[in-house]
Amino acid sequence: MQAAPVHATAIPSFTSALRAVESLLMSGGQRTARRNAWTSVLEDRRRAKDRSETERVLEKTLSARS
Repeated sequence: MQAAPVHATAIPSFTSALRAVESLLMSGGQRTARRNAWTSVLEDRRRAKDRSETERVLEKTLSARS
């Protein structure tokens, strides 16, 4: 006698669940605007980090010359 095949159902990730809820609550334009805003926030953070790192390098360079 053979065992019945087992079918696994993938459990959605937290991100996938949030996106599903988001799609129910927001229109397409609102989702796009929110994602664009978040992308801008991440890009601003990256630029701020780069700027801080550049300032540290410049300060080290200038203090080494003195």
